[in-house]
Amino acid sequence: MTDALFDLSDRVAVVTGGMGQLGSVYAAGLAGRGMRVAIFDVEAGDTPDGVTAYDVDVTDRAALEQAAGAVEAEWGVPHLLVNNAGLDSPPDAPADEVGPFETYPEESFDAVMDVNVKGTFLACQVVGGAMAREGRGSIVNVSSIYGLLSPVQDLYEFRREGGETFVKPVAYSVSKSAILNLTRYLATYWARAGVRVNTLTLAGVWNNQPAEFLEAYNARVPMGRMLRAEEALGAVVFLGSDASSYVTGANLVVDGGWSAW
Repeated sequence: MTDALFDLSDRVAVVTGGMGQLGSVYAAGLAGRGMRVAIFDVEAGDTPDGVTAYDVDVTDRAALEQAAGAVEAEWGVPHLLVNNAGLDSPPDAPADEVGPFETYPEESFDAVMDVNVKGTFLACQVVGGAMAREGRGSIVNVSSIYGLLSPVQDLYEFRREGGETFVKPVAYSVSKSAILNLTRYLATYWARAGVRVNTLTLAGVWNNQPAEFLEAYNARVPMGRMLRAEEALGAVVFLGSDASSYVTGANLVVDGGWSAW
């Protein structure tokens, strides 16, 4: 028997970055709970039943409008928007991206801010605007513990022991902290229109990272391990369902206790 509080059946969701590690878990999990799910992503790939993928660059408003229009024509105005698309410097980033703050490339900063902040802003304008006109909806903006707190640079000491310079770059932290106040702004702006807007702040997600990094990370987090991707799904279900009907402008932190000390 389905609990009505958490029942998502026959509703419509949009997940940006839905082909990635976390986004694919959200998309499949929501579809498995009866939602019709649209993925907006520049990556291609197979999708599970109940999920349709659209080729969308979230920094391109016209592409967002076209895909959102197609979703609305097929399924109606979405009930849930998960702004999951994100960009960070990869492990094999060029040396100048992981060097000192003083020489961090301007173009790298712009690229991260473009996807993480502008992309979320535009998706909220396009999809959230349609929700407001419909008089209902939930938006989940995905942030990070590095948007709440400064990165712990000691976690990357193993990179420096080999003689290289390595500093966790600034742009990701700046972009993810911006998400927190975008959420608060929109929560108050759309509250009377029936659209709830919340932040989901996540810890680092396990993805076969180097053993040296995992050892340092696990020693820092109270629960002693990284987040498993599937553990973030419950928070999305909660924020997208009627179980959170009086929750807006909030920041739901799923970090194993990282930010508790």
